[in-house]
Amino acid sequence: MTRLLALWRKETIALLRDRHGLAALFLMPMIFILVMSLALRDAFDVGAASDLGYAIVDLDHSAASARYAEGLRRLLTFRDTGMLADEAAARAALADGRIGFALVLPAGFGAAQPDGAAPREARPALRLLVDPVVPQALQTAFRLHTEAELGRFQAEALLQRLGRTLMIPELQALDPATLALPVEVLAARGSGRDPLAALPSSVQQSVPAWLIFSMFFVVIPLSAVFIAERQHGTLQRLASQQLPYALVLAGKLLPFFVVNQVQAVLMVLVGLYLVPLAGGEALVLPAGTDALAALWLVSAAVSAAAVCWALLIASLARTVEQATVIGGVGNILMGAVGGIMVPAFFMPAFMQQLAQLSPMAWALEGFHRVLLQHGGSAQAIGPAAALLCFALAALGAALILNLRSRPR
Repeated sequence: MTRLLALWRKETIALLRDRHGLAALFLMPMIFILVMSLALRDAFDVGAASDLGYAIVDLDHSAASARYAEGLRRLLTFRDTGMLADEAAARAALADGRIGFALVLPAGFGAAQPDGAAPREARPALRLLVDPVVPQALQTAFRLHTEAELGRFQAEALLQRLGRTLMIPELQALDPATLALPVEVLAARGSGRDPLAALPSSVQQSVPAWLIFSMFFVVIPLSAVFIAERQHGTLQRLASQQLPYALVLAGKLLPFFVVNQVQAVLMVLVGLYLVPLAGGEALVLPAGTDALAALWLVSAAVSAAAVCWALLIASLARTVEQATVIGGVGNILMGAVGGIMVPAFFMPAFMQQLAQLSPMAWALEGFHRVLLQHGGSAQAIGPAAALLCFALAALGAALILNLRSRPR
């Protein structure tokens, strides 16, 4: 035990001297969480207004086209930039990047409605001009909104025409707002005390993902210390004193495990206090002792997996540069496949199956079960056990590699 305490003290001193490594471990994830939480705020907030602008070109100048434009403004969450005079002005605004969409209401729009005078075959089509830079998902969303409002508008006109025909005053004076019921969107959270609640904000999604990603980057300072000890002969001197190599590796586990836990606390504090100061929503932690214990269980399992993964990379590499490249690329690949950078449900089916091979995917599932689904220890034990098995496998591989290459 005395030798283990001495090893922990040695590793702590070496770690504190690596200021660049510590800066990468703490500053990088704090900036990531702050930036990504604010950048993705509108992507997770239901009904949040988008900064992407649109304009309407009304070539009909009728009461029907004015009503349709007003109804579309109430429906859309994109930024309304007003009316444009003609299609040429709309194309110029799109080319300049001032707007992302321009909806052209053609001449004869009012007459083409069910209560209008134009025959069916002569009805003009609406034209939606789109900036090709706008992502396809946003293009589709805008088109569906315009089609939905057009369907509602035509249904209203048809009902009013029917009311005039049947002499029903209620249908003649139909309020468009009564045509649709409000839709309330809630998040399902299983069978706990709060099975239905508001959808999570962007910070609820960003903090777990980038916390996991930053934890695995412990590979940089750990491998730097490990390889420096190998190059300076420290490991050889420890071997000459008949110090078990398993004890040497154990001496590195606790200090870097503590560093990861400090990372976790700081990232949670950023979500709780710094993100709201910057204009975002605050991170919401689950209530109850069991939920907080489950949160720490997942965090501890992620730390164990990250540190043991770092020990394996440090055992494979012979220089700091090699460790940085192997560890950095490995972390990026695990993050990309595991749903850190792109949510897994956006991936094709075979990629979703491949994601289950990434330890970061297991970690993300564990955090989501606690932070988003408000699960307890029983829900977190599965992902935590998978991470601990990965940690043991990586630690065993590192031990075997170092025992084979250890000087006699």
